[in-house]
Amino acid sequence: MPQPRVIQNPLVDRRAVKSLVDESQAFHRSMPGYQPTRITTAPGIAAKLGVRSVHVKDESGRMNMPSFKVLGASWATYRTILRALGLPVDAGIGLPELKRRLATRPGLRLIAATDGNHGRAVARMAALLGIGAHILVPDDMVQPRIDAIVSEGAEIEIVDGGYDDAIQRSADLADENNFVVSDTSWGGYVDPPGWVIDGYSTMINEILQEIESSTVPRPTVVPAQIGVGAFAAAVVRGFAGSEHTRLIGVEPTDADCMAASIEAGEVVTIPGPQRSIMAGLNCGTPSMIAWPDVSRGFDAFVTVTDSAAEEAVRLLYADGVFSGESGAAGLAGLLEHAAALGLGTEDDILLISTEGPTNVPAFNRITGAQLTEQGQK
Repeated sequence: MPQPRVIQNPLVDRRAVKSLVDESQAFHRSMPGYQPTRITTAPGIAAKLGVRSVHVKDESGRMNMPSFKVLGASWATYRTILRALGLPVDAGIGLPELKRRLATRPGLRLIAATDGNHGRAVARMAALLGIGAHILVPDDMVQPRIDAIVSEGAEIEIVDGGYDDAIQRSADLADENNFVVSDTSWGGYVDPPGWVIDGYSTMINEILQEIESSTVPRPTVVPAQIGVGAFAAAVVRGFAGSEHTRLIGVEPTDADCMAASIEAGEVVTIPGPQRSIMAGLNCGTPSMIAWPDVSRGFDAFVTVTDSAAEEAVRLLYADGVFSGESGAAGLAGLLEHAAALGLGTEDDILLISTEGPTNVPAFNRITGAQLTEQGQK
């Protein structure tokens, strides 16, 4: 098992990072169940890290789904369908009208590869639009995450291998009736992943609005889970202009494709499949569309063990935040490397818990809680 490590980023140049967009926010406000998610204090974690304060953006209940992913998936789906119908983004067409127009084209499907949350969000969008969804998952996905996707009405295909293999299979299915909505990019496929990043800006803007209103202190440190880099790119765009905020990218020790790419100075693919319990981060290749901002915006990258992720889940739970292993990875990075990162009593930490307990049996084992599969106490 690879050892946890810290990589100072020699490529950092925040002036090169794109600006945060806000065009998705009005769209999200029109969606069923939208409201800003809470930011809560975490005094137990602050004491554990020896810092002045810790605040947590809790994405365990975003629009009746257990993850922030619906923000990116919904906006990318909307833009993809508008393009397929030859409609401009400023046409002012909402979901009900889009559903009506799609009813005249039977047989349409949304396609997505996923480690869990993105695929479920794409399936939810397909259901809202009255079209099919075909979701491809790696062969080690746990049953509760598969069941959650199926509950949205999607068809599941289990792919031999890991996330990268599922991505390749999804790309092979694309045609005039099958629209791929992916959060990672590859040669010739860049627009939907870019829209996914833009969709996440709604969450970042919610955070920035609370900071500007002084409800939350301007953070000195923001750790961000990496995966393929879409979420991390949105974080960078939100905080690249904050001179006194350090950005720390976090990956599992055996799914460190971004750290390996930083060390190589270019996008590389690491051997797979990746099998961390941080399932949403089990990616072997960074997104090409996210790479420019992530590689220029983060001050350092750290890798973390599964045991550190479990400890992070427990600490968040003790402070009232129900988080899955991937959602807790940012905190795991600080726990594993607090000394090397020089955390101290002048630091105000912002954590983004990107998911709730999407694997309830694992969450109960880690925390001693007694949640049901529906997430109720």
